[in-house]
Amino acid sequence: MKQTGPNLYVTFHTTSAAMAAERVCREAGVPGKLVPVPRALTSDCGISWRTEPELRGQLETLLARAGVEFAAMAEICA
Repeated sequence: MKQTGPNLYVTFHTTSAAMAAERVCREAGVPGKLVPVPRALTSDCGISWRTEPELRGQLETLLARAGVEFAAMAEICA
């Protein structure tokens, strides 16, 4: 995963949803990792999934198929 430029952050209402997203992404081979929510965003649980912005569509489809609810997706430099 690139270290500079914008990243896509997916926020969650619950920690269990964040952990479910991590599991689903790992199983599907989607790069990324759980990180604290950047200060520019807000989240109910304080955990977000950070990945590359170009994976947004794939990630939305993957999480929907797995039934994992997320609060928001935002592309920011952090």
